[in-house]
Amino acid sequence: MQEIISNIGSFLWGPPMIIAIMGCGILLTVRSKFFVFRYFGLIFGKTLGSMKSSGQKRAGKVSPFEAICVAVGGAVGVGSLGGVAAAIAVGGPGALFWILAWAAFGMTVKVAEVSLACHYRCTDSHGNYYGGPSYYIERGLGEQKGFKGAKVLAWCFGIAFLLAAFSGNQVFTIAEALNATFHIPMIPFACVYSLFVFYITWKGVPRIASFASKLVPFMCLLYFVGGIVLIAVNFRALPGVIQAVFHDAFTGSAAAGGFVGAGVMTVIRTGIARSINSNEAGQGSSPMIHAAADTPHPVEQGLWGAIEVFVSTVLVSTITALAILSTGTWTSGLTSVTLTITAFQSVFGQAGLYFIGIIAFLFGITTTTGWFTYYCSLIAHGFRHNEKLRDRLILIFKIIFPWPNIIVVALIVLSGKGPNLYWAMIDVVTVLPTFFNVIALIGLSGVFIRLLNDYKARYLGVGTVDPNFHIFYEDEARKKSKD
Repeated sequence: MQEIISNIGSFLWGPPMIIAIMGCGILLTVRSKFFVFRYFGLIFGKTLGSMKSSGQKRAGKVSPFEAICVAVGGAVGVGSLGGVAAAIAVGGPGALFWILAWAAFGMTVKVAEVSLACHYRCTDSHGNYYGGPSYYIERGLGEQKGFKGAKVLAWCFGIAFLLAAFSGNQVFTIAEALNATFHIPMIPFACVYSLFVFYITWKGVPRIASFASKLVPFMCLLYFVGGIVLIAVNFRALPGVIQAVFHDAFTGSAAAGGFVGAGVMTVIRTGIARSINSNEAGQGSSPMIHAAADTPHPVEQGLWGAIEVFVSTVLVSTITALAILSTGTWTSGLTSVTLTITAFQSVFGQAGLYFIGIIAFLFGITTTTGWFTYYCSLIAHGFRHNEKLRDRLILIFKIIFPWPNIIVVALIVLSGKGPNLYWAMIDVVTVLPTFFNVIALIGLSGVFIRLLNDYKARYLGVGTVDPNFHIFYEDEARKKSKD
């Protein structure tokens, strides 16, 4: 089973997919005239630099800050601990180069995804906002551009994305970490964890947003500080690490210790796959919660998307990679979160062991609950014309959502395959929605550029405002219906 799933993942993450993903990132970055890089100071100031004002919200709405906390919580999961470690274990130091390469383009991709999700979002009878790739595929490619296969593409994305709900929602790696640190049995832990997830998700998006806004900033800062201290202790190894990262990115890595070696294509594939798993740029996940934010302009919320990638990958995932590389533990033959634990334990002893165990739990719970909001957004889109049925299906989903956690952990533990089988499954469920979403992003790149130009004209004084341009698609649709 592991061999079959691994082969499927390797095929799907082959050269055509890598070219399509990188091509999408380059296209959006160039067409936006390198907006994220030229205006990064502005982006930082309007997001993390103004968190206090961003936290204010209208009653019953999700604030931009709460949206980014759910999104970052969804992205900075155990993928930033175990996924990055697995990439280094398979691809060697060069994998970090490709992790960061995609993050560089991924910041613009995430701005585009979030902006389009907000632009094409819908408002239900309760005044709640819903959006995401399935919305901009159907409304943008279908209604606006006349693409006849838009509904099929939207459903393909939705079904492919929902497959992730049955992949265990991070719990295997959390259980693995707590088993290694506190010797907690994995299957009983999965049962208790699932009950906790059920409690948080039962009240829906408002409780999840409130929970994430309190926990995410704390856990990211805690891990960042711990990682910086570890890297500082091993600072003498950094020049060699940096040289290996750039060298091995284009030559592959030779076998060393327990590391079996890796070819160039393996380095590129694992780096980009784990980068997307880390920051979700191109996967189409976090735009679903961003679309629920109460924002005056789609690109205003899109700026938070760039920061989301910056925090989850450029900061958190890079800390994990440098910790593993600078301690030399990447040649140990270990993989996944066990490798990260070993790196921290090599410097901090038992304290490092417990530190990663706690961090893994915090990262995991925010990811699991954050992704619950994404699945609900897809259900809301698929059954938006029948709100009674939609609400009933979301209620049923709340009940069944925690169960795959227990089933997946039990299957992997009892099969004895461990983390390699888990990450092979993650590769497959990541690539499918990413493929459909990349098609939509390329097709709607022109709409994103129009939104970006409108934002620059309205808020940055660059260019002129087009009075006939509607920043939200619903406003344009209402005008056409009146005409």
